[in-house]
Amino acid sequence: MSDTTISPGTPREALLRLLLVDDHTVVREGLKRLLDPQGNQWSITEAGTGFQALEYLRRQPFDLVIADLSLPGMSGLDLIHRIKEGFPDVAVLVLTMHSEEQYALRAFQAGASGYVTKDSACDELVSAVRKVASGGVFVTSVLAERVVQQLNGRRPASDLGALSNRELEVMQRIVAGERMSDIAQALHLSIKTVSTHKTRILEKLHLDSTASLIRFGLEHPSHKLDLGAGPDPG
Repeated sequence: MSDTTISPGTPREALLRLLLVDDHTVVREGLKRLLDPQGNQWSITEAGTGFQALEYLRRQPFDLVIADLSLPGMSGLDLIHRIKEGFPDVAVLVLTMHSEEQYALRAFQAGASGYVTKDSACDELVSAVRKVASGGVFVTSVLAERVVQQLNGRRPASDLGALSNRELEVMQRIVAGERMSDIAQALHLSIKTVSTHKTRILEKLHLDSTASLIRFGLEHPSHKLDLGAGPDPG
């Protein structure tokens, strides 16, 4: 656990207590630098997994959780559900690589109050933190428009909507090039369970092979997963 330095004499009521949840140390360090100009006002605690985040929430009070969606063992969506069930007064801001509206819809349905993509964090993170921590809702205008268009039928619903949260997470890791054994280890599942998820994903998306699944993820702009390459994307 690591906190930013708080200047002596800072009024307690001005202190915003943030819990930053991402499994990549370099990402957490970069985000802390983005938030550092607010260091005299904000306390930042780091967690590398959803389980660690919940443990910190049980030990001390927080005002806002900033969480990635792709976490080892417990997905970000599961973490949001557990936070809202166990700590309903704690606001949640999602910070993720995924710009597809299906992810945003699921995050808000789980209880998140804000959604920021990592490629826009430099410009929007501080504003999003302030808005969500004060009880508001934050989403970019572009993503909000796409979500509304899908909800009112003007934008076709993504095929990803047929997948469960766990299937969606398994799919993103397959498209990113991870092996079944790596996915099983990262998600704390058996290889057999991961294989079953893959089979169901192929059935729901009407695909016939792993290769066709990867092509689906990489070649359809309307279903773009924004995963980057390799096992590191969040």
